[in-house]
Amino acid sequence: MKITVETKVGAPASRVWQAYTTPEDIVQWNAASDDWHTTKSSVDLRVGGHFCSRMEAKDGGFGFDFEGTYTSVVPERRIEYAFGDRFATVEFTEGSDGVNVRVTFDAEETHSVEQQQGGWQAILDNFARYVEGRK
Repeated sequence: MKITVETKVGAPASRVWQAYTTPEDIVQWNAASDDWHTTKSSVDLRVGGHFCSRMEAKDGGFGFDFEGTYTSVVPERRIEYAFGDRFATVEFTEGSDGVNVRVTFDAEETHSVEQQQGGWQAILDNFARYVEGRK
């Protein structure tokens, strides 16, 4: 099953792309709630390149690496990646009022579809707020 989340970012495509693909930016926005944060991030943005974001609860109680391998990269348009046995696609569509960012990913079986959709949407919403706040 695939899940899709999306948001509109009121910024130019170049700024949206940079914020989505630069480790220094990723650590600023990559969290689903205020009690989580990303402590470090690495990006090798090329087909076959690896990415990893260390996500941790701020109380230190739990953490995990969200990591994978890029399978397709079209600058300012599309990123596809594999993470474990799952896949995701990130599409950037520029319009007159900003960039629509749509993420479609394979669901996992541990958490409900609603939990997964809510978590990924919250991260994407944080991303939009971060980019729009950097004008």
